[in-house]
Amino acid sequence: MSQSPDTVAWARRLRMRHLESFLVLHEAGTLTLAAQRLHMTQSAMSHWLGEMEDLVGTKLVLRGKQMKLTAAGEAVRKLALRVLGEVGRTNAELLSLAKGDVARVHIGSVTAGIAHLIPRAVLAFQARHADVSFQVTEGVFNALLSGLEEREYDLVVGSIDARAYGQHLEHEVLFADDIAIVVGPDHPLAAARSVGWADVFGFPWLMPPRDTLMRVRLENTLLERGGAGIKPKIETGSIVVLESVVRASDHVGVCSAAMAAHLQRRGLVSILPLADVGSFGPVGAVWRRGGADEMLLDFVSLLRSEAGRIDGGG
Repeated sequence: MSQSPDTVAWARRLRMRHLESFLVLHEAGTLTLAAQRLHMTQSAMSHWLGEMEDLVGTKLVLRGKQMKLTAAGEAVRKLALRVLGEVGRTNAELLSLAKGDVARVHIGSVTAGIAHLIPRAVLAFQARHADVSFQVTEGVFNALLSGLEEREYDLVVGSIDARAYGQHLEHEVLFADDIAIVVGPDHPLAAARSVGWADVFGFPWLMPPRDTLMRVRLENTLLERGGAGIKPKIETGSIVVLESVVRASDHVGVCSAAMAAHLQRRGLVSILPLADVGSFGPVGAVWRRGGADEMLLDFVSLLRSEAGRIDGGG
């Protein structure tokens, strides 16, 4: 349902300068410092802030020795990041096109997507659209979603949970992933046909970073299997670090089953045949609501196709 002009009248009167100055104010933390950065007097800065609050119709900051944003101020800050980020990306794209460069799609992904899904989809996409380039960045899903909101990424691939149901987001589930426990090819347990949980507790562990979804679910699994007291010797989200460490030591590593299968096919790790390791959950694509053009939707369709091939053993 479309909004009446009156409901967004304040937004129609906003200018880019308003949004840029508000971000400077938030970063500076004080009117004095913000005024210095914007080459204004403090009184002029205070007057400008009052005008902006009148424009929006509510208080945006709590004045004090260190200014703090109100809930409305935080909403305006997010709006500024989205709008300025989109303008910046569009400007960069226009400059590239003016120079004859190709269009670019920036994808962010957790390691489960990097393993096989995204590379195959990118190659399939470029077979159709040779004039489109890709930038692929690996990261933690929370950080990737923040980058998506701020227009740093066009699309991210990661765990589909409550975080993917944000007000400004759309998503599609691509495949279900599990957690895998891996060791190097020369590890004492690498050739074992049967491995119990008690067998792995005596080795040093390499785990995902704290507060990541995989770490939370891994700790729940360990709690249920009698390994509640295990502490990691190394914490990392880097697959390069994981693969290098387990190949050179007797560490036990943890990663997504999709990535583990990818590494095992190349002889870099061995997946331990442990029972009930646990599910990492559904992995899918997330993009901004209203921000998917025909090209991005075409890429999502290829992600869907490649995910189907993988699930079917292709």
